Amino acid sequence: MSIRPFRDIKRRKTKTISLGNVKVGGDNPISVQSMTNTLTTDVKATIKQINEIQNEGADLVRVSCPDEASSKALKEIVRNVDVPIIADIHFHYKRAIEAAESGASCLRINPGNIGDKKKIKEVIAAAKDFDCSIRVGVNAGSLEKDILEKFKEPCPEALVESAIRNIKILEDEDFFNLKVSVKSSDVFLTIQAYRQLSKATDYPLHLGITEAGSFISGSIKSSIGVGTLLLEGIGDTIRISLSDDPVQEIKIGNEILKSLNLRNRGVKIISCPSCARQGFEVIETVKLLEEKLSHIKTPITLSVIGCVVNGPGEAALTDVGITGGKNGNNMLYLSGIQKEKVLTKDMINRVISEVEKKVSEIENN
Repeated sequence: MSIRPFRDIKRRKTKTISLGNVKVGGDNPISVQSMTNTLTTDVKATIKQINEIQNEGADLVRVSCPDEASSKALKEIVRNVDVPIIADIHFHYKRAIEAAESGASCLRINPGNIGDKKKIKEVIAAAKDFDCSIRVGVNAGSLEKDILEKFKEPCPEALVESAIRNIKILEDEDFFNLKVSVKSSDVFLTIQAYRQLSKATDYPLHLGITEAGSFISGSIKSSIGVGTLLLEGIGDTIRISLSDDPVQEIKIGNEILKSLNLRNRGVKIISCPSCARQGFEVIETVKLLEEKLSHIKTPITLSVIGCVVNGPGEAALTDVGITGGKNGNNMLYLSGIQKEKVLTKDMINRVISEVEKKVSEIENN
């Protein structure tokens, strides 16, 4: 059972590109990605972190290649992971070529930062030879000097002009396997830049608020910025940039998509904030259920409501529901139907059991 959205989001139609076995753009699901923060030359640690990020639900993982040792280490990394790898390249064209040769599925570059056309042509040739896509990554903090002089400061028009310029560099060399981003740490600037860019190109757009900050502040800024654009149908892949464990970025990214009914993965918990009416400790119960149900990847809804004011109504819309009652007698709901009373001491294990049963039913149908 799923809650029907009040309205469906009509996504902007974009081209489809492939990053390994993941398709981005068009009607494909909005993908979620993060970036490793290990030293890329520490292959073992990098592989471990990539696997952790993927297990949390990442579709793509970006890895920085600041030097030759890093871009060459990418070959062993790619060989030992199951998720497409994006190589993060900024200035040196040889790093991009080495990353493509090492098996990267995408290169994050600004062609204009690489230098003369000969170098750009070599990067594009490598991308073509190794079936590697390119992300044109424009950032408010690293705009071209002449664009900054023209606009005096980073603004939506400046970011879009930079993006269009860099897209044209690739198109002039008959390269069209690309996606684009125009990021800023300012929410309003980012939103306006993407709105303008979405009208100027039909390439897939990578969304994000760059350098968003710590877990709480960064999650809020990203939810507002990325969420606003997604509501408008803009965006094909997202990255939540947090000063935190990359796994947390994936959690927040997937929660944003779940909240907009754009993509469902795992248990979606609807829970109350708790109050004096609660029949059980709602906050601790939700924390425990989130932890003990984190292994589930199949989409399923669970309501955890502390009293009967809103509990029955929420439970009627979820696959499994529990509502607080008097004297530790809580009501269990299955597929929206009142089932039986469950004592508080047995509640968590019973809810876990019912969720797992429901998941098994869904997977076997």
